[in-house]
Amino acid sequence: MALSDIQPERYDELLAEKVAGVRDSFAAFELPNIETFASPKTHYRLRAEFRVWHDEDDLYYVMFEPGDNRNPIRVDECAMVAPRIHEVMFDLLDVIRANSSLRFKLFQVDFLSTLSGELLVSLLYHRPIDDSWAEEVQGLRQQFNIDIVGRSRKKKLIVERDFVIENLNINGRTYEFKQVENSFTQPNGEVCKDMIRWALDVTKDAGGDLVEFYCGSGNFTLPLAQNFRRVVATEISKTSVRAAEYNIEANGITNLDVLRMPSEDLTLVLQGKKETRKVHGLELETCEFSTVLVDPPRSGLDDETVAQITEYENIVYISCNPDTLHDNLMSITNTHKIERFAVFDQFPYTHHLECGVYLTRK
Repeated sequence: MALSDIQPERYDELLAEKVAGVRDSFAAFELPNIETFASPKTHYRLRAEFRVWHDEDDLYYVMFEPGDNRNPIRVDECAMVAPRIHEVMFDLLDVIRANSSLRFKLFQVDFLSTLSGELLVSLLYHRPIDDSWAEEVQGLRQQFNIDIVGRSRKKKLIVERDFVIENLNINGRTYEFKQVENSFTQPNGEVCKDMIRWALDVTKDAGGDLVEFYCGSGNFTLPLAQNFRRVVATEISKTSVRAAEYNIEANGITNLDVLRMPSEDLTLVLQGKKETRKVHGLELETCEFSTVLVDPPRSGLDDETVAQITEYENIVYISCNPDTLHDNLMSITNTHKIERFAVFDQFPYTHHLECGVYLTRK
């Protein structure tokens, strides 16, 4: 996305066009009313990465037009990033520009912020960094009240901590989420809250137990636990599982277990076709899983996973790619009916649109 694409005065029109496109693309299905959740028109993005350009004594952020990595476009303001990032990013670079040690072979700056105001900055270098760098960067941390991570080839240096703590108020309850640098987190905090509220609403009468595949650090998992007797979730990223475990304890959730294992392995366990020490003591045989939640990557679900999720009465499918969602629904709707369909504008001014689908067995 080019910076020139950010046109707040056209936001409603552009979102309507995207929703109309989804309606047309999914015309083969008997869709209910499409529920639409808009983004803030500016300063919505909690995660951002910027290349750093060295031009003699000058140093500045650049972006590139999609598909063109040869012609950098200087960035002196950025309406897409969250207020906390925008407040810090340019002043931070001013300080780095004047420090020959900190600027030497710096090629990228990554930002991870929260709605509650925390900010983690990652500085990426094309040179080795060591403890002297960590000492040098302490001034930045104190000056801007930020956490800092340094990265170079095969090395990561953490100045204090490599995560932020997000606090999301969902239907009157505040949830605490540990979000770790270089791990997946939802980029648009306000839209993320809408997605969680929607998932809570569609599953409020589901009953029974919930199984979730691709749970990450528990973005949906923790709030949804209130709608079910018990929740069992899987995730393969060690970092995300550890964050999920922290989040479970921090929020006092007692009916939720997160397992570090592929979703297909858990399915085999539940079918009695596989044994593993990872489920020892969980008494999964007592669970009555009525509902499955999936939030897959852009590639969508493979055929085997589609077959897995159609074994459940209710399906919550969160998709970041309408094209692969469409393909998956061609199979899923053989056994399940679409009850609710929502679009969430996670990425304003782009063609990307997040979708949520709730299906029940026919």
